[in-house]
Amino acid sequence: MLATLSKNWWIYLVRGIASILFGLLALFMPGLTLMMLLAAFAAYAIVDGAATLFAAFASRGTDNRWWMGLLEGAIGVIAGLAAILWPDVAGFTLLMVIAAWAVLTGILQVAAAIRLRKEIDNEWWLALSGVISVLFGLYVLLFPGAGALALAWLIGLYAILFGAFFVALSLRLREQQGQMDRDRRATA
Repeated sequence: MLATLSKNWWIYLVRGIASILFGLLALFMPGLTLMMLLAAFAAYAIVDGAATLFAAFASRGTDNRWWMGLLEGAIGVIAGLAAILWPDVAGFTLLMVIAAWAVLTGILQVAAAIRLRKEIDNEWWLALSGVISVLFGLYVLLFPGAGALALAWLIGLYAILFGAFFVALSLRLREQQGQMDRDRRATA
């Protein structure tokens, strides 16, 4: 599993950068209409979900729990498509979709980090991104009546933190891939 994750380190980098860009958009342009925020979320969720699906399929030969990544990616793509297919949805429903997506993907990320704890150092980056995802989702579920401006800022900060953790994880995985390549050359 570690070999597959390390080989595909760039997927976590793409996910992290997409999350940071979405977060910056929400943070610095909070006056966006609900439709624009919905479109930005849909694009982000689909890109993130597709990258996760790709990683899951890439690891299916080496990881017997590849289906967890498949589930996480499918949740992201479905959340993004739901946002596109029903653009007239009320803001409350959008918040519930975002909250549910954040909680579910966060749980799956924590589970993946627990599985990786013996295979990679600093797997806590993945666990921390999962915990932040769950906390964010629960906050939105518990306090859906927050003002639109405050919510846009909260979404932006969450997405930036989530993205930063994934960028850090990708760099760690890239370093791990380099070490594996050096070890392979040394034994050849």
